Amino acid sequence: MDRLIQILRNVFIRLEGYFSVFFKAIFGFFGSIFGFFGKVFGFNSSGYYLESDAAQTIKRVSEEPAKTEQKTTSETPSFSRRRSQKKVEDYYLKMARDVGKK
Repeated sequence: MDRLIQILRNVFIRLEGYFSVFFKAIFGFFGSIFGFFGKVFGFNSSGYYLESDAAQTIKRVSEEPAKTEQKTTSETPSFSRRRSQKKVEDYYLKMARDVGKK
């Protein structure tokens, strides 16, 4: 059964290689024909795809300067005292003693 699967895989690989070469030649032929007509009708120039420079510029609606507000109050950082780890340590020490007793 493994031999049959290997034969089928090799057949598909060979067919894929053949069709890639065959269709590459056909698509290359059609590509050259369409490329020729594209050049004749001017589709390869960048002006065909891009807008003019005047259309790309952005105009402002209003010429008013932007207002900036400055805060006069300065915030003082609040230093909060961290919780003591003593309670957590006591909990684990108590648990370890209970395990040790058993």
